[in-house]
Amino acid sequence: MKGDDFVGHLPEDHFWSDDGSKIYFDWNPNNSDMDSLYYFSLENKKIEKVGDEELKLTLRPLGKSNYNQDRSKKIYNKDGDIFIQDLSDNSTFQLTTTNEGESNPKFINQAIQVVFTQKDNLFVMDLEIAAIKQITNFKKGYKKSDVHIKNDLQQFLADEELELMDFLKRKKEKSDKYKKLNELKKEDKKPKLYYYEDNKISAIELNPNQKFVTFQLEDKNENAKETHVPKYVNETGYTKDLPARSNVGRESSKFELGIYDIEKDTTFLFSTEDLPGIYDHPEFAKSEYDEDDAKETYISKPKWSANGKHAITIVHSEDNKDRWIVLLDCESGKLKSLDHQHNEAWIGGPGISQWYGYVSSKNWGWLPDNKTIWFQSQESGWSHLYSLNVETGKKKQLTKGKYEVFKPQISKDGQHWYFTASIENTSERHFYKMPIKGGKTIKITTLEGNNDVQLSPDEKYLAIRHSYSSKPWELYFQKNEPDANAEQITFSLTEDFKKYQWRIPELVDIKTSDGKSVKARLYQPEKKEQNGPAVVFVHGAGYLQNAHKWWSSYYREYMFHNFLVDNGYTVLDIDYRGSAGYGSEWRTDVYRHLGGKDLDDHVDAAKYLVDELNIDPDKIGIYGGSYGGFMVLMALFNSPETFACGAALRTVTDWAHYNHLYTSNRLNIPHLDSTAYRQSSPIYFAEGLEKPLLICHGMIDMNVHYQDVVRLSQRLIELGKEDWELAVYPLEGHSFTEPESWTDEYTRIFKLFQRHLK
Repeated sequence: MKGDDFVGHLPEDHFWSDDGSKIYFDWNPNNSDMDSLYYFSLENKKIEKVGDEELKLTLRPLGKSNYNQDRSKKIYNKDGDIFIQDLSDNSTFQLTTTNEGESNPKFINQAIQVVFTQKDNLFVMDLEIAAIKQITNFKKGYKKSDVHIKNDLQQFLADEELELMDFLKRKKEKSDKYKKLNELKKEDKKPKLYYYEDNKISAIELNPNQKFVTFQLEDKNENAKETHVPKYVNETGYTKDLPARSNVGRESSKFELGIYDIEKDTTFLFSTEDLPGIYDHPEFAKSEYDEDDAKETYISKPKWSANGKHAITIVHSEDNKDRWIVLLDCESGKLKSLDHQHNEAWIGGPGISQWYGYVSSKNWGWLPDNKTIWFQSQESGWSHLYSLNVETGKKKQLTKGKYEVFKPQISKDGQHWYFTASIENTSERHFYKMPIKGGKTIKITTLEGNNDVQLSPDEKYLAIRHSYSSKPWELYFQKNEPDANAEQITFSLTEDFKKYQWRIPELVDIKTSDGKSVKARLYQPEKKEQNGPAVVFVHGAGYLQNAHKWWSSYYREYMFHNFLVDNGYTVLDIDYRGSAGYGSEWRTDVYRHLGGKDLDDHVDAAKYLVDELNIDPDKIGIYGGSYGGFMVLMALFNSPETFACGAALRTVTDWAHYNHLYTSNRLNIPHLDSTAYRQSSPIYFAEGLEKPLLICHGMIDMNVHYQDVVRLSQRLIELGKEDWELAVYPLEGHSFTEPESWTDEYTRIFKLFQRHLK
């Protein structure tokens, strides 16, 4: 339970130097207090530690527009000022030194100019003549004419005073005249003033031909009630309330996309009213809306074609059941739908979106021809690459098959795709190359397991972070050629870790009661016991993948499973319904009923243990954390005949008390779809507890709040349940940090299994 101190501190966050001569990565081979930045030199094949901490920021790669055309210079922001770095000699020039602070600097116009943001406005600096021009004139607040006196009485008194007192009237007329003249003078120097009221303005972006500026407005809901997590043990001796997230069902912020026409000096907001399906509310919520009520949406930051002719963006409905890829009409302010995806459950999947509205800017964009866009979609049931011509509307699916695509990127010459995928099987991930218009895929990596690849700037080499089921992550170096040898760079494992013969879990398929197949990791003792005991582990989050051939994020559990096998247990770890890596239907099979089909999968897994592996049906335990803890509760409350005991760690007990972004996708909103919440929340089924239950929870858990198990405890007390216990950890959060806490928790779990399964 010592974590990295026992396994070894593994390399993370690897990236290439700008010239491709070094591979940088975070590492801690000496077991220091924290990771440090290291690099591997391709020239001398040696690893060195980066000494100057100030250099770390300048080493990391930036976006394409942060470099000049030949990548000899790089522009970046540091501590609110702008710097330009000459990559030929690593010399640095500070471009600005201001109190206001600049951000988001980029080269434009063949690096003759620099565009940047300062105090919510866009500026362009000409590097040749050292001139700065303000492009936008955005200001928080309201126009004077929009500011009203607070109430009717005050308005009456003000009007009366001007009517009765000629002096005041003449003074106001004179003042108004001077104000108007001053405003006209200012308008001659700056763009027309645009007030964005009480909204938050962000993502201010100049288009490539410098004709338009796009921006986002967020009307943040200030009335969303936040929860608090008490911290009972701290340095003051008093209880301290920690601010936490709001619960599901809170009213979301409202988002709009605006555009400023530089030549016309006009600003307006885009309308979503013409998007297909924008008025089609889900059945459970229709009574809450009128026919002309459009769905609330989140609009992503637009992307312009390189020639500045076209701009696209992605629009998500707030309920996340619709996604539109749209073309911006900068004259009319309309959005033209190019691709509309609807899902009765929720839109998601690799490269698409896990949370409402938040889709990475790296997962969609323009092809080199300036008229074709690319994106990922689960239209086929799996997350694949698509292209679409914005002028003809022709769409093409570029990758096909029962696999998911991860981290696609276009080659430097624009002729090929590079991406990671699970083409051969869902339990492995490799790096592939494919023609830009689709076609034959070529596998580049050969190491079995998972290959997290960073391509060198010249695309000649791969930096690979690789792991296998029993081998933690290490860094490798390989030529960008099929079947090329991968050379291991880092050796991170401790001698203590290497002394043990870690098992490679067998991957098995389990037939489910509804005719599908669940992938699972199986750990078995070398000498199998007839009618022996078994443990089912439930991974967390609901949407993760854990039945695979790489080093698990649940590595403590992996080691614990080896320990259980040493003690005569069989262990099964399944990718139940909702898990990632198996397409959209598998992901959304839990919609409106968490603890439905995913619980059935665990019951079927227990049956597999009995029927196929001769496990005693009265000696099967279950444990898991977070979503896994929730599943343990649902199993013991709703299928007590299946499991002899269970350990629920950091568990959700009532989904109405969980966060909005995760829960609203799966169960909608509590007051609009109470049925989904009642059939999915363990607290409503607590009377079904018959078998021993261990609950473990950190008291300062900011994710699943300690309040969840407090409420369940009271429910169990009122129901007269006796065979349960609660272990609390006063200074731990959702994921424990201290080895002592981990050790205490897993000792309790092991004793539970020993007592009731042995």
